[in-house]
Amino acid sequence: MIEISLEILNLHDDGFHPLVEVVVFNKLFKAVVDTGASRTVFDKNTIETFTDAGKLLLTDKLSTGLGTNTMESYTLLIPELAIGDLLIDDFEVAVLDLSSINTAYEKLEFTPVIGVIGGDILMKYSAIINYADQKLSFCL
Repeated sequence: MIEISLEILNLHDDGFHPLVEVVVFNKLFKAVVDTGASRTVFDKNTIETFTDAGKLLLTDKLSTGLGTNTMESYTLLIPELAIGDLLIDDFEVAVLDLSSINTAYEKLEFTPVIGVIGGDILMKYSAIINYADQKLSFCL
């Protein structure tokens, strides 16, 4: 079992977001652990600062959620994604414009996030979220 510390953000009377640290492109970021997200999604603006935009593949699906069903989505193959000691090689993420989330975070004086860790990873690695202990566990 791999255990990772969670940071629980209090959204000032609007709920809570659990965050984990992730390493992508050899750089440390924060990501929201989102059990309601079917897939892991990274922010297009952030991704484009670390990789050539030509590597983003436009999908034929319009993404739903995030308050819209008309947002163009892309995919990107990430060579290595680390969530604590969990290392995932050659992982395909969805890439969307998450600037509205990061703008809201900045207004609350929170660090922007690279994206969300979704059900694809949480299910595959049998994730357990423990809010009381502020831990995310992966059962391998």
